[in-house]
Parts: sequence; C-alpha cells; structure tokens
Amino acid sequence: MKALFFFFRLLPPEVAHSLALQGLTVFYRLNLINLFFSNVQHDQPYIFKNITFKNRLGVAAGLDKNGDFIDALGALGFGFVEVGTVTPMPQPGNPKPRIFRFKAQQALINRLGFNNKGVDYLVNKIKDRNSDVILGVNIGANKDSEGRKRIDDYVDCFTKVSPYADYITINISSPNTLHLRSLHQRENFIPLFEALNIARKKVKYLNPILVKLSPDEAEETILDIIQAIKDYAFDGVIVSNTTIDRTKLNDMSGHDIAGGLSGRPLFNKSTDLLNKILEHDQDIVKIGVGGVFNSKDYEEKLESGASLVQIYTSFIYEGPQIVSKLLQ
Repeated sequence: MKALFFFFRLLPPEVAHSLALQGLTVFYRLNLINLFFSNVQHDQPYIFKNITFKNRLGVAAGLDKNGDFIDALGALGFGFVEVGTVTPMPQPGNPKPRIFRFKAQQALINRLGFNNKGVDYLVNKIKDRNSDVILGVNIGANKDSEGRKRIDDYVDCFTKVSPYADYITINISSPNTLHLRSLHQRENFIPLFEALNIARKKVKYLNPILVKLSPDEAEETILDIIQAIKDYAFDGVIVSNTTIDRTKLNDMSGHDIAGGLSGRPLFNKSTDLLNKILEHDQDIVKIGVGGVFNSKDYEEKLESGASLVQIYTSFIYEGPQIVSKLLQ
C-alpha cells in the first residue's frame, strides 16, 4: 500500500487525485476497504437539528466535486461527507496545471475554479448512492455569472439539492472564481442571503445552512457576516477556505503561483479565525477546516470552538488511514 501511495506522488497532482479516488471506489466495490484501512473510532457522536453525526470528522468540499465517490468515502468511517462545489451548469474550471504540491510543508496550492459536471449530474449521483453517511452539498456560481445572475445560480443549486442534502454550504470564499469573494461585502451578501432565505421557505428546507468563509477578510467583515447569518436564521459557518496569503509558505516558488493555499501553512490562520468567531458568538455552529494532520490539530480545532472538523489536504498526503489516525 505504501508503494502505491509513493507511485501516486510521482504523478501530476490532479491525475493522482483522480486515480486514487477511482482506486478507492474499486476497493469499496470489492468490499476491501475495511481490510486495508482501519476503521477504529473513539470519537463521540454530534447531534444538530436532529441530524446525528456518528463522529465529528468529515471530508471537506473539493475532494469529491461531483458526488462520484460518496459511497467509498462514507465507508472509510467519516462522520460526514461534503460534495461540491457545484454550479448550475457544467464548467471545466481554470486551465491546467492548477494544483501544485509543496511536500516539505504538506501544502497545496489549487486554482481549480469550480470545475464540475453541473448540479443535475450531482443530484443524480446523490440519488444513486448506497451510503447513509451524512451528506453536505457545497454550492456556488458559474464563472461567468455576475450580479443578479450570480444570485440566481446559488438559488438554482439550492433548490435542486435541497431534497437530498443533510446540510447545504454557501461557498462565498473560493479565491479561484473572479469576484466571488466580493460576496463577503454587505452590499453583496445581503441580497444573496435574502434570495436563499426565500428559496428555503419555498422548498421548506429545514436542515442546516452554512456559509464557508475566507480566512483573508478583516475581522469586522467576518463579524458582519456572522450577524447576518443569525438575522436570517441560518445555522453556521465553515472556517475556512484556502488562503491567498503566502507568508507561512517557506518555498518561495509558491509565492508567485495564483490560487488558494491549504495544508499545514493554513492551520494557524484558520484556527485564529475560529477563535475570533468563538469570542464573538459561542452558539453559532462552526466547522473547522485547514491544516489538520494529527489528533493534536483535530483537538485544537474543537477547543477553538469547532463543533465538527473537516480535512482535505491531509487526506491527499496521507491517504485513507488519516481517518483512524485522527479518531483513535
């Protein structure tokens, strides 16, 4: 198994990512996952809005953009899986290469740009799944959508995934779609939240609605969003998306690469934001994500106010065994 992971690391990152997930699916279909990957867990369940998460560890959006691997990921022992980001129409994303490894710090820079097969494809994959793992769906807007059309994109995705999503995440924080982070500004997020609130009432969606935040915004901007989330009776935040800050990346070659930085260099920045939100509001649900590689990182996210924790980059670097490593 170690030789296989070594082989994947020799391949271009996006190719390795795809092949690894396809291989995981083969293991799942052959009932081999429990044989090769320990599923021993000692974490406690978490209950929110009558949804029971069997443990507090989940997969962040971006690993399975199209819902192709829900069953395999669910079989690894995660308490929840978040798919997406999904947009109304399929789109190829940004030009390749668009994922870059920085192995010395177990970091990645990606500028994928919401590459996905569209919301209708995702919904069909969700309908076909066998796993009963708690499923979140992360929604966004197509690259060429601006103004009212961008809001309509979110509403379209929300409406279509609402019958199948245990929770829905509003992604306003990817650095890889032009102007998307402008949705952190009041004049932009209030119309979006208003439209989604109307959609929620129309479809009678009662499950959690979360907002995924950037770690690069000013504290007053984040707290303004937190207040709006409460005003609209949404449920929580995901802290955080990737960063465009390169100060913690030691490899200078990455400082000129556009995209979002994840992995170990993101840990302190995302955890500091968690703590700031906790100081302001202890009640809002927080999912902590960013640089979680070991049980100490996992516990620190929880101690900083996270109700749940997600991983992405550590899964890519360490493979499926990271689940039992964090939960033992």
